[in-house]
Amino acid sequence: METLLQQLTRGNALFLIIILGIGGTFQTGYHSTGLSSPSPYIRRFINSSWYDRYEETPSPQTITMIWSLIVSMYAAGGLFGAVSVKLVSGMLGRKKVMICNSFIAIVAAGIMLTSKGAKSYEMIIVARILYGYSAGLGGSIHLMYLGEISPRKIRGTVTLTSATFVSLGKLFGQIFGLSEILGHEELWNIVLCVPAFFSVVQIIVLPFLPEAPRYLFLEKGDDKACKKALQSLWGQGDYKQEMDEMLAEQAAIEAAPSKSPLQLLRDRTVRWQLLTMSIIYCCNQLSGITAISTFSFDIFLAAGVPRDKIRYVTLGLGISEMITYISCGLLIEHTGRRPLIWGGYGFMSACWVLVTITLNLKDSSYWVPYISASLIILSTIFFSGGPGGATHTVYSEIFNQSNRLAAFVLIGTQRWLFSAVMGLVFPFLINASYCFVLFACMCLLASLYTFFILPETKGKTLLEISEEFKAITVCGKSFLEEKRVETKL
Repeated sequence: METLLQQLTRGNALFLIIILGIGGTFQTGYHSTGLSSPSPYIRRFINSSWYDRYEETPSPQTITMIWSLIVSMYAAGGLFGAVSVKLVSGMLGRKKVMICNSFIAIVAAGIMLTSKGAKSYEMIIVARILYGYSAGLGGSIHLMYLGEISPRKIRGTVTLTSATFVSLGKLFGQIFGLSEILGHEELWNIVLCVPAFFSVVQIIVLPFLPEAPRYLFLEKGDDKACKKALQSLWGQGDYKQEMDEMLAEQAAIEAAPSKSPLQLLRDRTVRWQLLTMSIIYCCNQLSGITAISTFSFDIFLAAGVPRDKIRYVTLGLGISEMITYISCGLLIEHTGRRPLIWGGYGFMSACWVLVTITLNLKDSSYWVPYISASLIILSTIFFSGGPGGATHTVYSEIFNQSNRLAAFVLIGTQRWLFSAVMGLVFPFLINASYCFVLFACMCLLASLYTFFILPETKGKTLLEISEEFKAITVCGKSFLEEKRVETKL
């Protein structure tokens, strides 16, 4: 019996996973935390730029609004990136899209780097929009690419690497933001350009690695290129089982051709899949993790943690998150997806209730803020070891090839829309401790839904998973039964 490492190193699979990661979700993770550490410096930059331009000091509300735009426009860019996934991927294929996406990230870095010299906070906003577009497009294609290169037995572990690279990006954002490295006021624009180096690496290396085998077989109809890609990735072999699975999926696709996002919304056969991912990703965005990643400095400051200690607390947050994601990757094929998701959300809900209590007691003793910080870190650990990792895997497993692109557009649009709203609204709510009650309620909703509705997907083919969703009934009824009643009438 081969170990996971032996399977990954028989061919170029591990190397491809790393190269996809540094140009994919690593960028998303870095930009979600990289803005936290230099946030005081950027606010001062906004203040000085406004004064130099208008010869008057801007009001605190004006600075907060511009800062909110800088944060939220990243998600707005991500929204456009998610919407363009189907069009761009269909035209260029997975590999070429990833390469083009890295060029966009490099252009964004150039704009960000020169914004300081130009004394233009508008350039920061433009760079953030481009960074967001790159993250929205690259994150979706990265996850899709992983799902299309991985054998069924280790599909969960391979697709979960996308979440691992998110946490690695977050950790790098926190490390480079330390005062001992690049966390100085004169270097804040350089901190926000670091990921461009990894984009350059991907542009140089990715052309020499194979395209996704499932894409070659199911969308290009090239079985020889598919087999060659499988052998390049996973070593020599006939890969009959994998090819047979693709043939079965191809037959299903021919019976039901590729759909647009609007057609997918009307299709009752995938209604449970769409509803499931919509609820889980909505709860992901409103679970508090997005806010913690982006506004960690401000949140820990509001919690009462001393300003000079905050960067080290966020570094501890990043390290614990990274370790937990790796642990989740090793466990997911043993525990399955469902227990990780509903259990993680359940514990997060309890943590947020306790955070609400400790935030209201922060002035009672010097040690209470550290209890709040510990609970926030604990909640992040439960997310990383549960829904944060397993959701990515489920997302890549529950849609077949004909529905996958449209599903990525719909769910990606929702995900980035909620992220934009959170980025725009949360700076005004950050001192209201009861906002964590909302996070607790959303986590509880996700836990209950996953426990009672979501079927287990571990070790099953995409067609088997599809049949499991079709069998879901609530109060003795399913979407398919409703369709049959409508047809009779």
